[in-house]
Amino acid sequence: MSAATAAEPQILRGAAIDLNKMPVNAAIQFLDRVDIGGDHEAFRYPRGERWESVSWHEVGEQVRDLAAGLLTLGLKPEQRVGIVSATRYEWIVADLAVMCAAGATTTVYPNTAPEDTAFILGDSDCRIAFVEDEHQLAKIRERRHELPQLATVVAFDPVIADGADVLSIDELAARGAVHRRHNPDIVDRTAKAIRADQLATLIYTSGTTGRPKGVRTLHRAWVFEGEAVRAQRMLDDTDLQYLWLPLSHAFGRALLSAQMTCGFATAVDGQVDKIIDNLAIVRPTFMGAAPRSYEKAYARVSTSVANESRIKQALFASAFGVGDLVAQRRRDGRAIPLHLSVAHRMFDTLVFAKIRARFGGRIRFFISGAAALNDDIAAWFDTAGLAILEGYGMTEDAAGATINRLDDYKLGTVGRPFPGTEVRIAPDGEVQIKGPHVMDGYHNLPDATAAATTADRWLRTGDKGEVVDGYLKITGRIKELFKTSGGKYIAPPAIEARFKALCPYASQFIVFGAERNFVTALITLDPDTISEWAQGAGLAASSYADIATSTQTLAMISRYVDELNAQLNRWETVKKWQILDHDLSVETGELTPSMKVKRSVVETRNQALIDGFYA
Repeated sequence: MSAATAAEPQILRGAAIDLNKMPVNAAIQFLDRVDIGGDHEAFRYPRGERWESVSWHEVGEQVRDLAAGLLTLGLKPEQRVGIVSATRYEWIVADLAVMCAAGATTTVYPNTAPEDTAFILGDSDCRIAFVEDEHQLAKIRERRHELPQLATVVAFDPVIADGADVLSIDELAARGAVHRRHNPDIVDRTAKAIRADQLATLIYTSGTTGRPKGVRTLHRAWVFEGEAVRAQRMLDDTDLQYLWLPLSHAFGRALLSAQMTCGFATAVDGQVDKIIDNLAIVRPTFMGAAPRSYEKAYARVSTSVANESRIKQALFASAFGVGDLVAQRRRDGRAIPLHLSVAHRMFDTLVFAKIRARFGGRIRFFISGAAALNDDIAAWFDTAGLAILEGYGMTEDAAGATINRLDDYKLGTVGRPFPGTEVRIAPDGEVQIKGPHVMDGYHNLPDATAAATTADRWLRTGDKGEVVDGYLKITGRIKELFKTSGGKYIAPPAIEARFKALCPYASQFIVFGAERNFVTALITLDPDTISEWAQGAGLAASSYADIATSTQTLAMISRYVDELNAQLNRWETVKKWQILDHDLSVETGELTPSMKVKRSVVETRNQALIDGFYA
């Protein structure tokens, strides 16, 4: 092979898909589903201690009333409407109504600071904003002088509505119902007039540096995402989704697009602390989540087993020993010997079925996205009969570009391209994407838009990757790769994810060492799992800071660091580390609203400590 040939980009292409057979826009995509779904369940959501269910027909009427209400407020095509709220049923109805009224939703994470909330609503020129409760309304009122264009606020919580510039969502829907009585087809006519290249959503990326950028997502992108999922035959109208992901993030929003095309019902509750309880009640067949959720679930099971008797620990270890062999043979397409099959059935009843029961007992698969999933954790879930289908994408391509499928997946990769999607590996290793779901650009940022695409119009992801047996494997984030003073390249996310898979008590593990002669790390502890561990270590009444500096904790974490180092190349090993006296959070400015670590902020705030490692 010549040098010129070796430098040519590698390209993966998804199956063909007929774009002409798709709905023109996301509003019609939803209204078509309402017609097809009729009285079948569309959503269920908690009201106090019980769950309420609504049919597609009922959702359609609510959305049409609300869309008509927005039109009475003078909403024009592509004008922005903010939603400042956690994930809940009203978020979905509001978003669908904005699209059916030809507006464009601007998403704001509920944990976004007042300053950034005002920036997003102002930069996007929102004329209307939905808010969840008094807390979110207070952010807007605090900065209302910076938002002269914001004419109306609509509250999900009716208690905070004042009837003037703050309406309740029910009041707005009532106005819309009156409007529809005089203009019965106003919403459907408005929806049919929306172009495929019309703005549907502005999602502001919670960047780890600088101001967030508004990603302009068009109607055709959401339609394509849903149709691409349906074309892969992963889901149908018999499935039940449990949705808790932030809908301000493209991952959660893309799952809604899949629902519109596939027709499955969705149980919605964004309360993270109720996920495990709700899974037992809802008993979904699939769920999407970021890797941190799987890490925490794995840690919870691991720590509970560690507190069991030696007999139960031995049973657990034996089950996973046999289960690993069976799972590997299944993935390789090899036959499973009779003795293994018999042993596996026994361990499935005694161990694996009980693990699956924690997630409701009906899960067909999980979907993982938004960050890299550790291979060991993926294999652990797979052995327990809970396949995690890892996918890949970013806000700039409406969340989905590749995914593993239940009948076609390879651990350690992010799968194959969606139908209608092309993925290529540039000569420098960067993953680049082309397809109908790629963004229209960054709002009000022409230079950033130009920098995000290549000369031949491929989206630059900033991730490094490679092709393995026809599957895409992400090997690191280009900007996060660093080189030691010895000339060795280090990929921090891979090391960090590996440690969190090993240590159930770690919340964050942040690696440093650019232009230094060895690698170091800062560690934070997961408040839940470490507090349980502390009780057995004689530290039950201790504060987080005291636990973090105790000799017992340092010895325990040291053992996990040693275990990590045994799995790394010599130049990657962590020579020095320290536990911080607090976990990272959005409130401290060390995490983005989407829970990504602001590496530069953490490094700056702990510069003296890091420099001390190398003194």
